[in-house]
Amino acid sequence: MSGFSNIATFKHGVHPEEFKSFTDKLAIERMPFVEDYILPLGQHIGAPSVPLVKKGQSVKRGQMIANAGGFVSVALHSPVDGKVQAIELAETLTGKMVQSIKIKTDPYSSQLLSSSNPGDYRNMELDEFIKSVQSSGLVGLGGAAFPAHVKFKIPEDKSCKIMILNGCECEPFLTSDHRVMAEYPEDLINGAKILNHFVKAEKIYIGIESNKPDAIAILNKKLENESDWIEVVPLEVKYPQGAEKMLVTAILNKEVPSGKLPLDVEVLVSNVSSIAALSQWFETGKPLIERVVTITGNAIKRPANMMVPIGTSMREVVNYCGGLNTENYRMLLGGPMMGMVQRTLDIPIVKGTSGLLLLTEDNVSTMDEYSCIRCGRCVEACPMFLNPSVLGMQAKKGLWEDMKDNYVMDCFECGSCSFVCPSHIPLVQSFRVAKGILREQKAKKALNNKGNE
Repeated sequence: MSGFSNIATFKHGVHPEEFKSFTDKLAIERMPFVEDYILPLGQHIGAPSVPLVKKGQSVKRGQMIANAGGFVSVALHSPVDGKVQAIELAETLTGKMVQSIKIKTDPYSSQLLSSSNPGDYRNMELDEFIKSVQSSGLVGLGGAAFPAHVKFKIPEDKSCKIMILNGCECEPFLTSDHRVMAEYPEDLINGAKILNHFVKAEKIYIGIESNKPDAIAILNKKLENESDWIEVVPLEVKYPQGAEKMLVTAILNKEVPSGKLPLDVEVLVSNVSSIAALSQWFETGKPLIERVVTITGNAIKRPANMMVPIGTSMREVVNYCGGLNTENYRMLLGGPMMGMVQRTLDIPIVKGTSGLLLLTEDNVSTMDEYSCIRCGRCVEACPMFLNPSVLGMQAKKGLWEDMKDNYVMDCFECGSCSFVCPSHIPLVQSFRVAKGILREQKAKKALNNKGNE
């Protein structure tokens, strides 16, 4: 049982309608194999993967088809038995064309997993463990797709006293992490043990919003005799409860300083689905070739939580769920607060795809933008205690350095400010542009300084 007497939370934030009821009680089902798969080489933050296969080559399900392109990169594996049709440009969720491996499925294959045994983690040194995780293709499955092994490699000048497993899933509509916790609790607990064998945290907390009582009860039951090292912490249902810095504050009452990471306060945060996948890699040898995706919204005929092979076309997934209720719809990858609007269903599910949200036109409205009335609602909502009103006015004037001085780089683009703004000002979108410009300016300055050396 949790030792927390009150529901933990952080200051500020917002309370959007949850819309979890579409799928929160639906068990995970398996997406059937389809004829074609498209596997972008850059599905993660960092350098793209480097192909190991050629056109016309036969591949097995679970076979490594691309190696990591550097330390901040991961391997890529085939989701099916089949044949490489091409290695060429293909459209991805960002709208960009990127190098991708296209595979045609072998229709006569049993599709049994072909994978190598990664070995017993108990006999591994830290560097061996890190290389093994990198070769599994594991990334953060909460949406960021940051290579997991990079996060797991604690720098020599830092330590990890607390590990937090993030099961908040605070975005409206999404329920993939919820179902993983409810249906794969053993994998989650075992994955925590595996990771802690190397990071050696003194305590592990599993943070779960209180709108997932079944997952909380299941994990508490599994951990009845384990409370000395791992504990479930129920959290207030509030957005963005699942942001790393908010989670650290809610559970530990610690603040991660500006410009710093949780590890700077001796805390490691990782998504629950990532930790469950870590267990599956070391216990069964299954690399990251599939993931749970929530298909939801009122434009889809049959909402579902699906275990989908990486590289599956979104159109195939939608068709398997009965298709759409309307020809006029809006599609987002992820939830409505931080998700990315898409123009087509003809792009693949990738490692960072946690949800596919399909809404009818009457659920999406285009609002006219008005001038800021200085009501302060955005200031009250911002979980980072920034002043979005001031930042928004500076963005309109292109005062990028002034925005930097007002800590715009601390903004993690949760969208709370835009959500509450009565003038419908696209605040978070302007901050995203400003941060991109500031990063570009910083990169150019570094390049110029290097050229002058």
